Amino acid sequence: MDITQLILDDHHEQRRLFAILEQVDRSDGKALGAIWARLSAFLEVHAEAEERHFYPALLRVGKGAGGKPSADDETEDAIKDHNEIRDAVAEVARQEPGSDGWYAAVAGANKANSEHMGEEEREGLADFRDNADVQLRHDLAVAFATFEALHYAGVRPVDKDPKAYVEQNK
Repeated sequence: MDITQLILDDHHEQRRLFAILEQVDRSDGKALGAIWARLSAFLEVHAEAEERHFYPALLRVGKGAGGKPSADDETEDAIKDHNEIRDAVAEVARQEPGSDGWYAAVAGANKANSEHMGEEEREGLADFRDNADVQLRHDLAVAFATFEALHYAGVRPVDKDPKAYVEQNK
């Protein structure tokens, strides 16, 4: 088991759930709300799992990838992205499922999340695969999967100061 693959698998599921939302009839607020509830909880749990398990390890072993000069830069950017995703998810919650405002907010969340996933895949995940040994990748995968399993229904979203996060987790 490899934490980088678990994260990629989560990214695939996030993309799949956003695509499902695009295919549900706008008038079916119950279905849209249910699918969004699952996706929003998943986004929150995924971000928190990364912040607890993946990024501290990346800060210890990473060297920079995908145009970022260091793991510090990759991580700081990722935490900023997570905050933006949390804000976008909160905006969706303020809208009525199926309304124009709701669709606009979901599109904003999808955009923020998609940009983050692309960067993470080119930067942090690539850096970690290049610099972390197989045992560390396995051990983190177990911790990551356990965290997600224990918190499948969601976690309380908490924005983090990106610079302070990096300093606290080095």
